[in-house]
Amino acid sequence: MSTRKGGVSLGPYASLNLRPVGLDAAPTKAPKARHSAQDPGELGAAGPDDAEAVAENIRRFESAIGVRPVFLRQVHGTGVVNLDGMDGGRDGGSDGLPTADAAVTTRRDVACTVLVADCLPVLFADRQGRAVGAAHAGWRGLAAGVLEATLQSLCQAASCEPPEVLAWLGPCIGPDAFEVGEDVLQAFGAAAPTPQAVAHPRAAFTYSPRPDGTPRWRADLAGLAQDRLRSAGVRQISGSGLCTVRDPSRFFSFRRDGLTGRMAASVWRRS
Repeated sequence: MSTRKGGVSLGPYASLNLRPVGLDAAPTKAPKARHSAQDPGELGAAGPDDAEAVAENIRRFESAIGVRPVFLRQVHGTGVVNLDGMDGGRDGGSDGLPTADAAVTTRRDVACTVLVADCLPVLFADRQGRAVGAAHAGWRGLAAGVLEATLQSLCQAASCEPPEVLAWLGPCIGPDAFEVGEDVLQAFGAAAPTPQAVAHPRAAFTYSPRPDGTPRWRADLAGLAQDRLRSAGVRQISGSGLCTVRDPSRFFSFRRDGLTGRMAASVWRRS
């Protein structure tokens, strides 16, 4: 996974912004309410970073990993694209980007790649290294089942079972920074207007009302992902445990900055 260091972009995108220019139609502002249930990371456009700077950043990233990253047009859904049958890892669209929030492959010439700036990147591989996958998990995609869908596609590609799969969770918005409303609890089947009624594995939701008494919770995005993966049969899960919001020197954060760049998390088969 990249950090924000090592690139040539300037201003709010400094310096290794890897989001392809034109990925979204128009820039938007960051959510005004810190307790908004908006998804942290990819709801709005990153804005008009310099195209040549982004191209150089992507070139540097590709040179560092030694294989071509295949970016996705992420839509906060559960779609998984298998890169095996694509011409060069592209789907033939106007910008060549598959529309999906996860990718798997058995190929050795491309890297499954997701862009993040608070949302959770999850990288997968079977123990034998026959297939790899990457998933972009904001709260919407996570609640809808993007990790389970990626796991299923990976197991099909590798002819394996979930206990044979390894999963890595990258930096994302941490539980102290991710303020959400009741709609997020409802999405995870943990709807509750009072703290006494909030019962969820790993204390994934912590009741933290605003000073005026307005209900608010803090959500553990990585913890929710671990719950989903374990329920799906994955036994070996590792992660960084790092919060993108709290570390501005290393990480882009949409929730913190609004207008910002994107980091990339990639996984590939070694040749």
